[in-house]
Amino acid sequence: MTLKLRSLISLLAISGAVVSSTYATNCTASNSTLPVNFGLILFPTFQALDVFGPLDALNMLSLQYPINLHLISTTLDPVSTAFNSTINVQNSNFSQSVVPTATFDNPPENLDVLLVPGGFGTRASDEELAPQINFIRDTYPGLQYLITVCTGSWLAAKAGVLDNRNATSNKRGWAGREGLGNNTNWITHARWVVDGNVWTSSGVSAGIDVTFAWIEEVFGNDTATLVSLQLEYERHLNASWDPFADLSGL
Repeated sequence: MTLKLRSLISLLAISGAVVSSTYATNCTASNSTLPVNFGLILFPTFQALDVFGPLDALNMLSLQYPINLHLISTTLDPVSTAFNSTINVQNSNFSQSVVPTATFDNPPENLDVLLVPGGFGTRASDEELAPQINFIRDTYPGLQYLITVCTGSWLAAKAGVLDNRNATSNKRGWAGREGLGNNTNWITHARWVVDGNVWTSSGVSAGIDVTFAWIEEVFGNDTATLVSLQLEYERHLNASWDPFADLSGL
């Protein structure tokens, strides 16, 4: 553990937060190209952890670096995790909603990073998901990074972003990626996969690990380690670690 990281941890223990000087300490001239503007796509019946796992790590990152978040959907109406009646056979009333801050028709400018979650909502028709798919397709060329979680990679594949790339996805829903992407190399045993500036992860909780791996790559190991300590999260550091592939018969 480096001296700088030990100092940061000591500050956390005393104050319970990262002091503002942390950012000044971490900043260098080369950091002018660090991503600032983050977008996250929403659709009905998104998977909660696909969204809130990565976002909570990024919440803590925002205490060290100036970053902005935009939640993007078709309208500004709340978007719910609620399952449809076909899936919700117990007729449970148990869901959460997120309020978007921007729409696909009036999106934020100059996005650097786009996050695409998965969930049962990715199984909707291409017509229903056309706004999300088109936004990924249109926005990707201007991004520094695209990060997908779980079956969010299906939307990226339908947008053409995964053509001729390596990628992964949810292992229990592995069959759903068949036929998606032009010459996409779908990797079975992978917690996450990096191909250029596209980062794809396996199912649900893997979104936390891909986010930490991305933070380490972009902001440095000390920052990733500090954020993981703040969340008391033990990271999976091996991108090929994937017991769920075997459990799913892959």
